[in-house]
Amino acid sequence: MTFTPRLVALDIDGTLLVPEPGNGFSADEVTPAVRAAVDRVVDAGVPVVLASGRAPLGMSKVLVHLDLPRREGEQVLGVASNGAVAFSYPPIEVVSEVTFDARKAVRTVLEHVPDAAVAVEEHGVGYRVNRRFPDGELDGEMILTPIEELVASEVSRVIIRDPYSTSEDFVEMAQRLGLQGTNYFIGWTAWLDLAPEGVSKASGLAEVATRLGVRQEDVLAIGDGRNDIEMLQWAGRGVAMGQAPLEVQDAADDVTESVERDGAAVELARWF
Repeated sequence: MTFTPRLVALDIDGTLLVPEPGNGFSADEVTPAVRAAVDRVVDAGVPVVLASGRAPLGMSKVLVHLDLPRREGEQVLGVASNGAVAFSYPPIEVVSEVTFDARKAVRTVLEHVPDAAVAVEEHGVGYRVNRRFPDGELDGEMILTPIEELVASEVSRVIIRDPYSTSEDFVEMAQRLGLQGTNYFIGWTAWLDLAPEGVSKASGLAEVATRLGVRQEDVLAIGDGRNDIEMLQWAGRGVAMGQAPLEVQDAADDVTESVERDGAAVELARWF
C-alpha cells in the first residue's frame, strides 16, 4: 500500500475509550496499548486530531490523559459536536462554529417523544437543559432552562434523549420525520444529535486538515459510531472498529479489532 498517514483522526467513545457494559459511558482513560500507539504517532510528528460528538469541555479531559499537546506553548486542534465546532487546546478556544435554527426540528421531535430531555451546549460551562439528564451523560454543569429559551437563538447542536426509547426507535423516528434543514446522528441508545444541515465530523475534519495543511487523501480516520460514517468515507483511509454497527463497517475501507481488543492500537501499528 502506498498510503502514508499525515494526520490521524480518532473518535473517542468506543474507539479510544472502552464503554462500560450496559450504559455506554466511558472512563476518560485509554488502555496502555492505545496510549503507546498514540505516542508513536506523536513521536512521528503526525498530528492527532480527536473528532467526537462530545463538546470541547468533555474532549479536553481525554486530551489531558493523552498528554496532548506535548510541547509547552503548543496547541492541538479538535473536532467537537459532530463537526459543528472546531477548537484549539489549551486553553479551549472555539476557532469555528456552524449554527442553525433548531426550533422547528425540536418541536417536531418532541411531538413524538414529549417527555424527552433536551440539551444545548454552553461552551466551556456545560449544557442548558429542559430537564436533567441521567448522571454521567453530560460533561459540566446542567443549567435548567425552559425549552423555548433553549432554542430561541441559533445553536450548533441539540441533544434529545429519551430514556424510554431505544436507538432503533430513534433511527425509525428520524427517518420517518425527515427533519428537513438538519443533519442528525443516533447514539448508542435513544440519543439524537441535531446538527446544521451538511455538518458532520467529515466537514469539521476537512476544515482542521486544511488548517494543518494536510490533504484529504493523507488522513487516517478511525471510528465506531453512526456519527463517524461521513468521516470514514471522507478520509483517505477510514477504519471502523470491530464492534461498530454493520452500516458503519460497510462505510469504511477496513475494519479493525473491537475497542475491547484495542482495535485503534492495532490499526495505528500498521503505520507507526
